[in-house]
Amino acid sequence: MKTEFKFSNLLGTVYSQGNLLFSPDGSCLFSPVGNRVTVFDLVNNVSHTLPFAHRKNIARIGLTPRGNLLLSIDEDGRAILTNVPRRIVLHHFSFKSPVGALSFSPSGRHIAVGVGRHVEVWHTPSTPDQNVDGELEFAPFVRHRVYAGHFDTVTNIEWSGDSLFFLSSAKDLTARIWSLDPMPEFVPTTLSGHREAVIGAYFSKDQETIYTVSKDGASFQWEYTGDPNAPESDEDDVMKDDGAQERWRISKRNYFLQNNSKVKCATFHPESNLLVAGFSNGVFGLYEMPEFNMIHTLSISQNNIDFVTINKTGEWLAFGASKLGQLLVWEWQSESYILKQQGHFDSMNALVYSPDGQKVVTTADDGKIKVWDVKSGFCIVTFTEHTSGVTACEFAKRGNVLFTSSLDGSIRAWDLIRYRNFRTFTAPTRLSFSCLAVDPSGEVVCAGSLDSFDIHIWSVQTGQLLDRLAGHEGPVSTLAFAPNGGVVVSGSWDHTVRIWSVFDRTQTSEPLQLQADVLDVAFRPDSRQLAVSTLDGQLTFWSVSEAEQESGVDGRRDVSGGRKIGDRRTAANAAGNKSFNTLKYSADGSCVLAGGNSKYICLYSVASLVLLKRFTVSINLSLSGTQEFLNSKLLTEAGPAGLIDETGEASDLEDRADKSLPGANRGGDPSARKAMPEVRVSGLSFAPTGRSFCAASTEGLLIYSLDTMPLFDPIDLDLAVTPASTIHVLKIEQDYLKALVMAFRLNEAPLLRQVFEATPHPNIQLVVAELPIVYMPRFLRFVSLQTEESPHLEFCLLWIQAILVSHGQWVSDNRGQVDAELRVVARAVGKIRDELRRLADDNVYTIDYLLSHPTAKITQDGQKAITDKVHLNEVMVDDDDEGGEWIGLD
Repeated sequence: MKTEFKFSNLLGTVYSQGNLLFSPDGSCLFSPVGNRVTVFDLVNNVSHTLPFAHRKNIARIGLTPRGNLLLSIDEDGRAILTNVPRRIVLHHFSFKSPVGALSFSPSGRHIAVGVGRHVEVWHTPSTPDQNVDGELEFAPFVRHRVYAGHFDTVTNIEWSGDSLFFLSSAKDLTARIWSLDPMPEFVPTTLSGHREAVIGAYFSKDQETIYTVSKDGASFQWEYTGDPNAPESDEDDVMKDDGAQERWRISKRNYFLQNNSKVKCATFHPESNLLVAGFSNGVFGLYEMPEFNMIHTLSISQNNIDFVTINKTGEWLAFGASKLGQLLVWEWQSESYILKQQGHFDSMNALVYSPDGQKVVTTADDGKIKVWDVKSGFCIVTFTEHTSGVTACEFAKRGNVLFTSSLDGSIRAWDLIRYRNFRTFTAPTRLSFSCLAVDPSGEVVCAGSLDSFDIHIWSVQTGQLLDRLAGHEGPVSTLAFAPNGGVVVSGSWDHTVRIWSVFDRTQTSEPLQLQADVLDVAFRPDSRQLAVSTLDGQLTFWSVSEAEQESGVDGRRDVSGGRKIGDRRTAANAAGNKSFNTLKYSADGSCVLAGGNSKYICLYSVASLVLLKRFTVSINLSLSGTQEFLNSKLLTEAGPAGLIDETGEASDLEDRADKSLPGANRGGDPSARKAMPEVRVSGLSFAPTGRSFCAASTEGLLIYSLDTMPLFDPIDLDLAVTPASTIHVLKIEQDYLKALVMAFRLNEAPLLRQVFEATPHPNIQLVVAELPIVYMPRFLRFVSLQTEESPHLEFCLLWIQAILVSHGQWVSDNRGQVDAELRVVARAVGKIRDELRRLADDNVYTIDYLLSHPTAKITQDGQKAITDKVHLNEVMVDDDDEGGEWIGLD
């Protein structure tokens, strides 16, 4: 295949564990999601996931003050250094021990890392633009010094504003003051007095005061003074004992006084003297220092707030709660949410693309249905009406109605225009529905259950149960309507697939006999072929009209892989991961995508029955089933080391306040144990355009796309093609076609947009006519996106018109390649038309009102001007900057 699906984005998970970071300008938020990092653009309301992946879940991330380098460290201490603008991995490094704290100095020259009970300071790896000689260093990571003195794990590090000192907090109940380099008359100081672990220590803006916060809810204020209780003495004694009397002392003790809760996280903003603390009961508080005045408290979660951070200006607070997967950005002055996202906190069961390809719907065992916007990566709406796990979801053909089945015994229909549940279908007896299928017209919905061998059919219009199809001798595991609406197919554990003609007078079925339990069925888009997955790992393809098997694939070797942590057999010999639980045809019907309880997704060619590609869902060793071979040194007499609770009773005593009593609604069961989750794929769906597909996995909703291009493409690139030379060609030589081609070769979005907008509109037709055809798919994709995002409506329409006039025949002949782009163009043009029509109607009515109103004071010249504007068929378009401008519609 010339083109290849590549990882594009991760949805469904917004925060897992670790710390959150704001970018230096405060517009973006970096959040660890498992073994990846997702960047949320809070201004443009979009998100993207950086392409690298760690071998384990990320524990700490750090960002340079310039925002160009990101250092992420996993649970084992292995680090990845990334160039954020380019999204390129620069270097891999190992700290050889788990890291509990990470902080870049304000100068950006050093990194302080808490490795166990030591603090290590490293030089920041420099880039060529920072080096005087312009050369990369041989060793990117060079250690400056190691600071020892703590007796337990270091949990937090904060630098002073001048980057000469830093504070470290640890579980040994102390905080310590260190200097970056040895200084005369400076001795590292220990701040002790807390009764529980210190989770944070912070300098004030003038560095004359230090604030420390401990887990038991105490906040101490330290100042460098003499002993206030010392007896008075003469001046000679004071001068003699000055060095002994002056030291850091507690000047004030404050307490948060949150009943039955611990402080889980804290942060301090020196410029505004704002202290923020998050508690184990889901409440956070804002306090003004040094008076310790409480500004605000708010409950944002039912569980621990794991991390809190504040942006550079002190306006936005970001909170992460790992148990429910919540991520919040709150503006404390206006008391409003900037971002409020939450992923599924139980495993996802099913997903489906909307017919327009712009949204993905996911369902999970937590009983929630979430609608995700593919372009922005955010959850649009969450439905919570189901009271148990949601097992399946399906769109009606037009895409405005969604149907879901649940273990609570109901099928629900959702209106995705008004976002409400408008119909609920139930069976005469209580059944737990496991699968459903919807007639393409949206008039009939049918569902199957593992409790009953019958298939129930309802009318969507009336909500009445129309029929029950009997014939299976085992639980019904899967259902599918033919895309043309002629028949419905059901698969069962009785080793048969039945084809039902539900709209005929006689309810007859054609059984197809297989060799094992049926797990899933899928129709080819032309309704002529059926793909069936069975428990023995076989994929069989059947002719629907002849009811005969056409071909088959043995997928056991392809899908098997990944040894679970408790397996006594190797991955090749384990029986649990040898079958496909979910199947989907591609948009053109040439390929089949299959996944199961494995770390692999397999893409097969239907015509040649060849495995085209095997996608690895995750390499995260924090999940069970991602390794081919287990490490024998991790196997103990008591079982795998990963399943043994090494903290013992200490963890129970430490988090006793976080646990609730049996029968309580909040908190969890103290006896519950969380083992390593197993990697699996529970749902697959191809986009209607065929340019991407998504997979519901243990880590979240993974999107693979053909449109994921690198930010830098060196093909057809020489030394003369640089951003500076492109700007020179654009502005000095004014060769717009050459500048556009050079921008495409560099493939930098800001540069491409600059050339696009700088091209004079009389030259657009000439530039497009001479543009090499090799750039046409990318150019059409770029123009379609600009039409949606740019405020220059008529300018973008001129580009589209020029493309269709000059290259209309090519677009028609290659419609399959640019189908997604044409959809975007059609949607954008329709949006422009609707907005202009609405504005024209509003302004015409306003002008008519002003002309006809008796009290309106309009001069004769003004009336004539307005009348002339109306006759010229021009409308007023609002503009925030200039108060409005006249745009002609003819």
